[in-house]
Amino acid sequence: MSETETVAVVGGGSWGTALANAVAARHAVTLWLRDGAAASTIEASRENARYLPGVPLHERIRATADPAALRDAAAVLLVTPAQTARAVIGQLGPDLPTGAPIVLCAKGIERGTDAFMSDVAAEILPAATPVAVLSGPSFAADVARNLPTAVTLAAADAERAAALARLLSGPTLRLYHTDDVRGVEIGGAGKNVLAIASGIVAGRGLGESARAALIARAFAELMRFARSYGGRPETLMGLSGLGDLVLTASSSQSRNFAFGERLGAGASPEEASGGKLAEGAFTAAALVALARARDVEMPIAEAVAAIVSGAARVEEMAARLLARPLKGETE
Repeated sequence: MSETETVAVVGGGSWGTALANAVAARHAVTLWLRDGAAASTIEASRENARYLPGVPLHERIRATADPAALRDAAAVLLVTPAQTARAVIGQLGPDLPTGAPIVLCAKGIERGTDAFMSDVAAEILPAATPVAVLSGPSFAADVARNLPTAVTLAAADAERAAALARLLSGPTLRLYHTDDVRGVEIGGAGKNVLAIASGIVAGRGLGESARAALIARAFAELMRFARSYGGRPETLMGLSGLGDLVLTASSSQSRNFAFGERLGAGASPEEASGGKLAEGAFTAAALVALARARDVEMPIAEAVAAIVSGAARVEEMAARLLARPLKGETE
């Protein structure tokens, strides 16, 4: 993989556009959108006014809705919501470059199947197509504006993970690499659910002490869950676990935190969404189902799933969490 090769980014939302801008610092980038009119507008205006207004598109980026433009890419970054990944991969399958790695950039678990994103991709893609996962503490606006950001890239083949990290890293986007695909996926998907809980505490006005305690206990849940599914503790202690949880559970820039904040202030799940995607709302039930399948205690995630589904109110779940039996901190 050389600097003269083209990288494809599938998905023209805020995160896809931000990653395209960052990667374009070193490579030509094909930004693929499903909507032909939107692609033409972005290409002509050199700005994604809907998702990243005021951020110029890098001169090396070409926006298009033509799937054939993906065929010569050295790597394809799939930056669409987790719940649409299966459909998008299926649609683009014939045009994805043979043997080029597919990098999954969505953080979630598929509803209905409770499948991790790498398993969804492996089910659809040819066996010869390498699958990698990109995750970590990153806001699209920061990355798009070339503010320093560090994330983790995971692939089962450690050498391929290192090569992809070198390919996609740039002056302000730094990629660390690992072969712990499951650990990185769990950190990215789980923290979205737990960030909603942090937002609920903030929106309810329960104080910073309560929110700090919740984040710490949420991380303990994340560690227990990751261990049960083969994720390594050191991965969860890194950027894609603790780092991403701290960011997402601490700022209204996070859609999941903001969603929870509105829930805590009394909004219904429908009102709290505000028409914007909060991936943790879709992932909560799947995360809880997977935890129960392995007898993993995740009371905070269970509370979020109950509130998001409308099965319980915020006050009820807060009282239930506070009434749990006292135990040792490491239990």
